[in-house]
Amino acid sequence: MLLDEYQKGWALRYLREAMDEIKMAKRDRRALSLAVDALRKAQAAVYYSLGEPFFIEKIVEETVESETQPENPIIRCLVSLEKSIKRLEHILETYGDTAILEETDRIVSLASKIVNLLTSLED
Repeated sequence: MLLDEYQKGWALRYLREAMDEIKMAKRDRRALSLAVDALRKAQAAVYYSLGEPFFIEKIVEETVESETQPENPIIRCLVSLEKSIKRLEHILETYGDTAILEETDRIVSLASKIVNLLTSLED
């Protein structure tokens, strides 16, 4: 996989920002909207670590809209990530529940592992 320095830099930046926003949301429960921002930034970090985020996002959107189960395990993981984020966004908007922080933390941690793995393949 050819990950250039630009994509690697953005992936790591989005990941750092996602982790910082999770920490802030945990410290101040009034800042729960930061959890959603953290999720989207973690997702962007994964997309950048896989290649061109615009194209990856379009593939994921089309797959989610088609409601088909993708055969490709990477696409399946990305679709699952997107569905989880949408579910958590809905929970936050509807209930404002602080319980989403645990799930958000797990998703950001998973994204961190993916990004770290993919960016380390280049070294």
